[in-house]
Amino acid sequence: MSVLHDSLLERITIDPEVRFGKPCIRGHRIAVQEIFEWLSGGASQQQILNDYPQLEPEDFLAVYAYAAELTAGRKASRR
Repeated sequence: MSVLHDSLLERITIDPEVRFGKPCIRGHRIAVQEIFEWLSGGASQQQILNDYPQLEPEDFLAVYAYAAELTAGRKASRR
């Protein structure tokens, strides 16, 4: 894994007090799962950014890095 990959994963937070411990973006209440649902439903990154100005373009890279960890069978949990 690269340093960039690791720094992207730091954007994913898991806190039992936020969204029942679901992986979220930088402590916000926006879950990784929601990002994937919006994207798979046809929303563009720009549409999501317009609707959620607290998000940053790098957050999408973090979501993809998180998914890569999960599909590789590695534990990707962050706090």
